[in-house]
Amino acid sequence: MLTLCMSGFLAFLKSAVFVVGYISNNNLFPEPLTSEEEKMYLEKYRQGDEEARNILIERNLRLVAHVCKKYNTSNIEQDDLISIGTIGLIKGIKSFNMDKGVRLATYVSRCIENEILMHLRSIKKLNAEVYLEDTIGKDKDDNTVSLQEVLENNEKSIEDEVDLKFKIKKLYEKMKEVLKDREKLIIEMRFGLDGKKPRTQNQIAKMLGISRSYVSRIETKAINKLSKEIEE
Repeated sequence: MLTLCMSGFLAFLKSAVFVVGYISNNNLFPEPLTSEEEKMYLEKYRQGDEEARNILIERNLRLVAHVCKKYNTSNIEQDDLISIGTIGLIKGIKSFNMDKGVRLATYVSRCIENEILMHLRSIKKLNAEVYLEDTIGKDKDDNTVSLQEVLENNEKSIEDEVDLKFKIKKLYEKMKEVLKDREKLIIEMRFGLDGKKPRTQNQIAKMLGISRSYVSRIETKAINKLSKEIEE
């Protein structure tokens, strides 16, 4: 559970500066890229342009919101669903291969759904015994998806696990260095870095006796600090 949350948080952090801004402030998501623009930015990203990657993420946030609508019946708040879906979007853009002839929207939609289904699976595991054949959601074609299918599509290599543990250690060091006590506490609770189930902003607000909007501002400020430190 902790490794899953940390992995998602690390991916999310790389583009958190503008992503959190859109989610926290409830701004309208930007218009999607045209086919020509998308091709141009994909090519730039393939050549190592990180700003091109950020633009691809930002201009596909509307797709994240669209996919998340399918899971409105779950017991997860909409802003949390979008945050989880955005992690899938970031992973999808990072692993997308434009030479395979698959449309970016088609590919990242599946990545977004996988990330949401993985989160739902982790919640279900905490609440009840889980079986591999259990149905945990549906794909974009309304076909049922089992836990086993999700696990098979998300296997990690030993090298990935070692790299993740190294990044986790680095993240904890940075959190201790740059975050104030309350900022560190909120980040740990929001992403389940304390070994417990990730909490929503509303849950944290009630626990700390402050408003949800104040929790959101502290979270955004903390993520901005960490993002700058990790990118240096």
